[in-house]
Amino acid sequence: MIDPGFAAAGAFTGFVVGVTGVGGGALMTPILLLIFGVAPATAIATDLWFAAITKVVAARVHQQGGQVDWVVVRRLWWGSLPVAILIVTLVALGSSVQKLPWLTQAIGLVVVLTGVGLLAAPRLLQAARERRIGNPSAFKAKQPALTVIAGAVLGLCVALTSVGAGAIGSVVLLYLYPLRMTPHRLVATDLVHAIPLAVVAGTGYLLAGLVDGGMLVSMLAGSLPAVALGSLLARRLSSRWLQLALGLVLIAAGAKTLS
Repeated sequence: MIDPGFAAAGAFTGFVVGVTGVGGGALMTPILLLIFGVAPATAIATDLWFAAITKVVAARVHQQGGQVDWVVVRRLWWGSLPVAILIVTLVALGSSVQKLPWLTQAIGLVVVLTGVGLLAAPRLLQAARERRIGNPSAFKAKQPALTVIAGAVLGLCVALTSVGAGAIGSVVLLYLYPLRMTPHRLVATDLVHAIPLAVVAGTGYLLAGLVDGGMLVSMLAGSLPAVALGSLLARRLSSRWLQLALGLVLIAAGAKTLS
């Protein structure tokens, strides 16, 4: 039976993901923790699968315009997937994620950093553009290695907290590829990178029996239509206003989680 509360939360998050590529973990995990009182490990586990399935729909819509930068996606995967697999292995072998006392604080910290990153994105983009134009050869030479390292950090954040693949990932891509990432290419590339990362990270939690199937189905019932609608509207809308609002909400939610 579909739970209306979880379905409404899924619809809201799905629409935001469709328009901006951000929110699968950064928005849904705090909602599950603060509004529904879900245990941190269950929130992370269920949200990883929610984000993966929701972003598949969004990515299919965005990919139709040929916006995915596969070179960048592969570089991110080289860093993110091995780290996520390591965390998955530890969880699957019986590491008790449920008993980690700092898990809620880790989620709150990553959510706050995500919000700050969204607010600061234009300044970071301007600084990166100046560096890219001022010394193009040196900047481009560092891009591959820095992208792999960034992917590894994202893999760690996502596997431990379910947060970071979309919001932090989009900020990182803006900084590393300031001339290459148009708004729609950024969303599409970020979405495609996040899907296998969420699946890999979620597998360990699934094997450990931490995914709440009923809650997941209710969330998806709301998110799948909403993410398709948001993805279609993304081609016509500027998502910056929504990113600003989302950044403020995430800072407030992260601070509440830390308190």
